[in-house]
Amino acid sequence: MSEHTEIEAQVRAWIDRFVVGLGLCPFARQPVEGEQVKIVVSPAHDSEALLEELQQQLLWLDAQPPRATETTLIVVKEMLGDFLDYNDFLDLADALLINLGWDGRFQFASFHPDYQFAGTDPDDAENYTNRAPWPILQLLREDSLETVLASYPNPGQIPERNIAAMNRLGSTALAELLQKCREAKPK
Repeated sequence: MSEHTEIEAQVRAWIDRFVVGLGLCPFARQPVEGEQVKIVVSPAHDSEALLEELQQQLLWLDAQPPRATETTLIVVKEMLGDFLDYNDFLDLADALLINLGWDGRFQFASFHPDYQFAGTDPDDAENYTNRAPWPILQLLREDSLETVLASYPNPGQIPERNIAAMNRLGSTALAELLQKCREAKPK
């Protein structure tokens, strides 16, 4: 069993238990159940290599019909363990989209083990809406987002609903659940 297989199992457990299980993304269930989510474990050790990986994955995803692959999650296992470094890298990733002319076609969703929203304390439960077992950059198709958002009632209330749900569960329970995801083994 490879390290990549173990990491992918941990990310899939997080998707099942957090993203879908807690309803953090009301649009995730269909692509997950339809096996339209690609998970890539990046071997990149520096920003240049990771940007190259992002470009390759964007090219690949762009060539796939959404019914085959709706989204790609790039798991960064060798770098960006520090949340501030990760946050700084997001600016480079967004610049890549602009430089390649994909701004408006794709966007990144960001997840990190130590994710912390501005104005929150590190242990605040609401930070778990974007916490994951590994640093992750998710490639999202903007046209798909627009389609599902147009048919979803009050999509602007999703973040507030998620924060309320995280606060009800509490930091301790959420930390335990995330730890279980980190311990998940391939099936």
